[in-house]
Parts: sequence; C-alpha cells; structure tokens
Amino acid sequence: MSKPTLSLDGKLAEFSPGQTILDVAREQGIDIPTLCYLKDATPTGACRICLVEVKGARTLVASCAMPAGNGMVVQTDTPEVRKSRRLNIELLLASGNHNCLTCEKNGDCKLQALAYAYGITDIRFSGQTQQYPAETDNPLIVRDFSRCILCGRCVQACNELQVNQAIGYGYRGAKAKIVTTGDRPYNDSDCVFCGQCVQVCPVGALTEKKAKGLGRSYEMTKIRTTCPYCGVGCQMWLHVKDGRIAKVTAVEDAQPNRGMLCVKGRFGYDFIHSPERLTTPLIKEDGEFRQASWDEALNLVATRLKAIKKKHGADAIAGVSCARSINEDSYNMQKLFRGVIGTNNIDHCART
Repeated sequence: MSKPTLSLDGKLAEFSPGQTILDVAREQGIDIPTLCYLKDATPTGACRICLVEVKGARTLVASCAMPAGNGMVVQTDTPEVRKSRRLNIELLLASGNHNCLTCEKNGDCKLQALAYAYGITDIRFSGQTQQYPAETDNPLIVRDFSRCILCGRCVQACNELQVNQAIGYGYRGAKAKIVTTGDRPYNDSDCVFCGQCVQVCPVGALTEKKAKGLGRSYEMTKIRTTCPYCGVGCQMWLHVKDGRIAKVTAVEDAQPNRGMLCVKGRFGYDFIHSPERLTTPLIKEDGEFRQASWDEALNLVATRLKAIKKKHGADAIAGVSCARSINEDSYNMQKLFRGVIGTNNIDHCART
C-alpha cells in the first residue's frame, strides 16, 4: 500500500502515520526552527517558534505537535510565518536577561542564533518577567532563572528521558518557573545530577559551574571518546581548549547512551588534570618507587607470573577485571587467564 502524502512548500512528501509535520519536514531536508522540541519526548508546542501555515486552518499551527495528515498543504516559510516567529523571538528576548556578552552560552545559544537569523536588532517590548535570583550553591550546575525561557526541555529530559522525576513546572503567569519538589535548591532535591537538563537547555539558564570562564564554544575543540567509569561504553564529547578539558557532553544519537550520561561521566573528569595522577608505570625497588617504561613494567609482570605458575601452578594466580574497563577489555582479560595462564580464577568487581 502506498503511503499518505502531503504538500510541503509545493512538493509532495510521503509520511508514515503518527509523524508530525516537523518530522516530515526534517526528512525532506526542510529546516523548521525549534526551541522547545526534544527528540524522543512528548511534543509540547510551548515555544511557538516552529509555526507553519496549513491550508484551511484558522491559525498558524505548531509543526512539532501537529500530526501530518493525508492531503495537507503546508507552507513553512511565508511572510506570515516569519512575522509570527519574529514576534515570539522578541517576546522571549524581552522576558529575561539575555545579555549575550556576559552569558556563558554565548556562541552556542539557540535563542541567540534565531535572533540573528531573523534579523532582530531592536526589541519592542520591555519589562523582564523572570525576577528570581540565580542558584549557584551547588558545585555542578548553575541555574539562572533570568535567562530561562520556560521551553520545558529540561523538564522533559528529566521526566521522560532520564526518568528521574526531579523537576517540573511551578507557579503561574509571570511568576512561572522550573522547580524541584517544594521549589527547593538542587542540593536539597531529588536531583541525581546526571546533567541531562544542562545538555538540553537551549539558552544560558542551565550551565556547568566548573566550565564557567574556561572558554566559549567556538574556542573549543570537540574530541569524541568513551566514558572511562564503567563497561557500558557511553560516548562523550570532550570540549578542549589549550590542552585542558573544560566540560563533557554526551554524543547525540550515539549508542549505547543515546545522548545521555550519568553524574560521573558528565562531571567526574577532574582526575584528568590532577597533579597526583600517575602518568608513567612505577616499579618498586628497595622500598622506593621509580619510573619505568611500559615495556619494562609489562615484562616484569610477565616474568613474575611465569615464576609463580612454574613454582605453584596456574591456580595460584587470579585476576579481577575492573568495572571501568570496557566489555571487550574484560573479555580479553579472561581469555588471557584461561587460555594463556591456564586458570579459571577470574572475576569482575561489578559482580559483587
């Protein structure tokens, strides 16, 4: 059976039942700007930036929440659409403190990018509505309510993606804000500090405290790597400037973590630059450690293992694989012990 179709900017496009207009547009390579839309979460239509014209509809519709319909005629970039988007962007800019010069998100802010793309130079409205003070008490996340646009992406990420149920909407009207249970600080809430809210925030309302002042996004180099904290193999970006990691973010759409990280993976990178970190192997001689090459250290280990096996047998040797190792390394370790050394005395610290 043929798929249903709709007209998108004058071209017919097939779609599957359940897809939204935004889904179809993105499949066709048509860019519809969004602020509140979050992949894999329930669409809310909160920001009203993705508005499009649908023939026969009385008003512009939010493409992220409107299901595609067979025979629909959709226009994504008409004068009326651009006028409405400009108005909504202006209202968002006027609602808070969006001084890009002092914002940590400068250069990586979706609202800033939209204001530039739509040529907004003057804001016709005045009267900042967000009057709540910034929360800077905890060592990991800074919450600046004056920059929050109430898009709800952080709420969706917490409740639908990570399923921590730590934050939600609070109050009404001009007093509306994103809150934890009882409107408590993060430190006193149910937050587990996975930082997913920071990653999805499109503006400077949620930023990583340790990264403050270490560089703008356009000054950093992104290096993809695997999280070292367990064997799951979560994919992450290291944001590096001048040889130093400023922050860590998850790789979107990468397996197995699909853009998510835990508190250790996202925030626990301080050890990398610790002056106490070992950078070369050490061999103990006469009660003192001395630096050695990897070849010397590994040869010493091999020599000792051979001597123990020869004197006491293979079962006198046992190994424990670390949960921080990737699964492939743990597999290779047990093959080494079973196939080369000849013992089944192999365990994994995560088993206990």
